[in-house]
Amino acid sequence: MVRRLLAVVTAVIAAVGVLPGVAHAQQDVVGGTRAAQGEFPFMVRLSMGCGGALYSPRLVLTAAHCVGGTGTNTGITATLGVVDLQSSSRIQVRSNYVYRAPGYNGNGKDWALIRLASPVSGLATLPIATTTAYNTGTFTVAGWGAAREGGAQQRYLLKATVPYVPDSTCDNSYPDLIPNDEICAGYAAGGTDTCQGDSGGPMFRRDASNAWIQVGIVSWGNGCARPNYPGVYTQVSTFAAAIASAAASLGG
Repeated sequence: MVRRLLAVVTAVIAAVGVLPGVAHAQQDVVGGTRAAQGEFPFMVRLSMGCGGALYSPRLVLTAAHCVGGTGTNTGITATLGVVDLQSSSRIQVRSNYVYRAPGYNGNGKDWALIRLASPVSGLATLPIATTTAYNTGTFTVAGWGAAREGGAQQRYLLKATVPYVPDSTCDNSYPDLIPNDEICAGYAAGGTDTCQGDSGGPMFRRDASNAWIQVGIVSWGNGCARPNYPGVYTQVSTFAAAIASAAASLGG
């Protein structure tokens, strides 16, 4: 199992000035295209080299493997409101606390919340799926990770679409898959995927009201966009109640 954080630390630091993290196997959306400014206003870039989604004006939902344990943490900078990480209009806010999923040990339960030192205004948040109703179909992924396996982090946000892969199929590629905790998406032929630096970012789709809803968190995979190796994502609906409870304990 290879986490989709950062595989080439020196390249990441040189490209976007982030701190090193855990090696992860998904890229900055391999096979993706550039997102338009304002298209996904909930997207967050985290300074340790991960992505995230704005859960509330003061909380970012990301992957547990992107952070240390639960507790005070002022060392993370969130960049929001832009597709270009070097834009002069970017919003940057420091963290003040991290909540990592209780019992996380590297297998499943790959979610965490980062509380920002101050709330951000004017940006849409991304609601999470609370049932399995949206855990199939075609999903959108986005991130600033590598655009090819082993590549450098990206300056501009990339996006792509990937189809749901049933657990029975995904298990053939990943015998250690945890079906209730994880959901797979990707093409059998490969070519499109998340990659190093996309960890913690959202996988999302339209709900019944045509609004975006988050169904997954970029977690891990074998390389990036390889044939018969889809991306593996935290199945958000499984942890929706726990995430909501943790968010309430953090003040929103």
